[in-house]
Amino acid sequence: MYFESFSEFLNMGGHGLYVWMAYGLSAVLLAINVVLPIMHKGQLVKEQARKLRREQKTS
Repeated sequence: MYFESFSEFLNMGGHGLYVWMAYGLSAVLLAINVVLPIMHKGQLVKEQARKLRREQKTS
């Protein structure tokens, strides 16, 4: 597809709002799918370390 100007490219023949919102939503969802497991892993590691320390104190 050939566009005469950058603004025409952004407008996408009148469908630009929907196209760019779809790209934006996809990018946000991909970022969430990367960030959340990393955050949960950190919480799990901290929780397991606390549990291990607690078990070592009672033993």
